[in-house]
Amino acid sequence: MTEPLTERSARVAAARKLTRRAGRDAAGLFLAEGRQAVAEALADPAGVREVFATEAAAAAHRDLLAAAPVPVRLVTERAAASLSETVTPQGLVAVCALRDVPADVLVQAPPSLAVALAELADPGNAGTVLRTADACGAGAVVFGAGSADPYGGKAVRSSAGSLFHVDVVRGAPLPGLLPRLRAAGVTVLAADGAGETALDELGPELAGPVLWLFGNEARGVPADLAALADARVRIPMRGRAESLNLAAAAAICLYTTQLAQ
Repeated sequence: MTEPLTERSARVAAARKLTRRAGRDAAGLFLAEGRQAVAEALADPAGVREVFATEAAAAAHRDLLAAAPVPVRLVTERAAASLSETVTPQGLVAVCALRDVPADVLVQAPPSLAVALAELADPGNAGTVLRTADACGAGAVVFGAGSADPYGGKAVRSSAGSLFHVDVVRGAPLPGLLPRLRAAGVTVLAADGAGETALDELGPELAGPVLWLFGNEARGVPADLAALADARVRIPMRGRAESLNLAAAAAICLYTTQLAQ
């Protein structure tokens, strides 16, 4: 039996560079950890380069790995831990190609529902928005310049595999992209707690195609971007909560739009 690779092996060392954004961008690759993420990655194996698994993980996920059309390499527990950003590594990691698509794809063929994120900082929120967008049938999530990297470990885990189901646009210059989308027939709605339009007042605007714009967790959507939207939309709150978490607000807006389409 082949000896498991250690944390010092060249392949593991190369993969470890992918835990940093600079390394991911340079290699055009990222890491997906855990059974759910690896299974979703292997559903389109053309984007998977290899899978690392500890002996325990290989035994536990024998059914998944037996059918994998890519190399599966045994690694030590310490090597697996070096590829993980979690306290309790799962021992199963896939090396995958970045899934970026050009912003022009959205302009040429706008999906009925899409999301844009302006300066979103928390990678956990990035992954949760991806998961929510997927659940609500969105076709794309745009990460504007300055937003968290959707390919970071926390974002990939939070997406629970949904990263592999929607188109991802990164580093998009939103001031130039939003007018182009509107010209292509997309209704752009900026989520804003002080918006002049309430979510439950929207009607035909939700019929699609629609792009929801969400901003930074603390500062919201930048004023210059909100000015480019068709409307600034607030979520009516009947209770005494001062505001909503960004991911919760996104879920409400996207689900409401899904119902209208």
